[in-house]
Amino acid sequence: MKIIVTQASTLPIYEQILNQIRDQVVSGSLKEAEALPSIRALARELQVSVITTKRAYEELEKEGVIISIPGKGFYVCKQNNDFLKEKQRRYLEERFLELIRESKNAGMDLEEILSMIEILYEEG
Repeated sequence: MKIIVTQASTLPIYEQILNQIRDQVVSGSLKEAEALPSIRALARELQVSVITTKRAYEELEKEGVIISIPGKGFYVCKQNNDFLKEKQRRYLEERFLELIRESKNAGMDLEEILSMIEILYEEG
C-alpha cells in the first residue's frame, strides 16, 4: 500500500490518507480481505500522529471500506464498487468546483483552465 501525504494540500492529512486508501480499494490495488498496516505502523511510516491515522481508519470503517477485527487488525471489506465510485465522483466534483472558483478568482478564463488541465493530465 502506497500513501503519500503532503503539507501543501488543502486537505487535512487524515482525509489524504482515507482518500488514497479508498482509491486503492476502488482501483483494485487493495483486494478484499487484504490486511492493512496497524494504526501505529502507518503513523510511523507516514510520520504523522497516531490520532491522524486512527481518524482515517475510523472514517473508512464507517464507510464500510475496511473492517476492524479485534486482536487481528484492519482488513479491506467486500466492496460495492459502484457506490464507492459514485462517492469518489461526488468528491471530485466538489474539488473541481473549488478549483474552478479559485481559477476564476485568479483571473483565468475557461480556455486557460482547460489548457492547464490538459497539460497536467498528460503529465499524470
